[in-house]
Amino acid sequence: MSTATLRETPAAATVTTAPRGLVRTVLRLHRGALWIWLAFVAGTTGFLLWLLGPGADTAQRALDTYGYSGLIMANGSADEYSSLFSYPDTLITLGSFAVALFAAGPLIARELESGTAQLAWTQSVSPARWLTAKLAVPAAFIVLGTCLLTAVYRQLWSAHGNLLIAGIGPRSFYFSVGPATVAAPLLGLALGALVGLAVRRTLPALALSGFAYFLVYAFRGNHWPFQGRYQQPELHSRSRAVTSAGAEIRDPGCYDDRACLAKHDIVRFTREYLPSSDYWPRQLLETGVLLALTAVAVTLAFALLRRRAADG
Repeated sequence: MSTATLRETPAAATVTTAPRGLVRTVLRLHRGALWIWLAFVAGTTGFLLWLLGPGADTAQRALDTYGYSGLIMANGSADEYSSLFSYPDTLITLGSFAVALFAAGPLIARELESGTAQLAWTQSVSPARWLTAKLAVPAAFIVLGTCLLTAVYRQLWSAHGNLLIAGIGPRSFYFSVGPATVAAPLLGLALGALVGLAVRRTLPALALSGFAYFLVYAFRGNHWPFQGRYQQPELHSRSRAVTSAGAEIRDPGCYDDRACLAKHDIVRFTREYLPSSDYWPRQLLETGVLLALTAVAVTLAFALLRRRAADG
């Protein structure tokens, strides 16, 4: 191999055989993606904490004044809060798509296309160890980041689910506050790696991995055989009005009619969120399906890598 070739790939030329050396190499090569991921996790966590604190306080004050029916008709603060509540779910979903694109393009296909991976294999780093490091390092950051997001989102759900307007139930939100939230981007990572190894060209790998993960996401949202009526889950609730004496009465639907509120001696409103009893069995089953698909994709990726390496 010529000196000029080595100079074109300085990062790969420093690969060592030690596991720590492989980890450092992966972190150095993809530090830009790492910083983007950390910024994404920090930003989304900050938004969740705002919803948990100041955002919830504002919505609760409006709710205590007008009640749920009035807020729906007036498009008030609690109605806006209910809409904002589903935004982190959208961000987490987009993050899973980004993981699949990153795995297919910059993580795998680009290094195969440029010859960086092949150079690493000539320095006593086997293809299997190379792929293991490529998957294990980002997987660790994905698990840590999504676990944090899921924990804060779950806390938000538990603390302020009462502020959600009845009937506002994004299809995927019902499955976005549990372990399936962590398993989904891991499937994106494995699927992207498999596509990158199969295509070995950056741009086609990006397009194909995005399409493949979209199919998985669409199937997950609409056709899971165990999802049943949760294809369009409702957030069932029970709303009550509270009098100045602390008694709970049926919500009279006063809207923003202060005379009506005074007539019924209503000082605030309360709402009880009624989760489904079979939520966790379905959540855990989906997690198992996602992890099983991840294992299949990883197995196929290693098998394809062995075949590519054997063919030279």
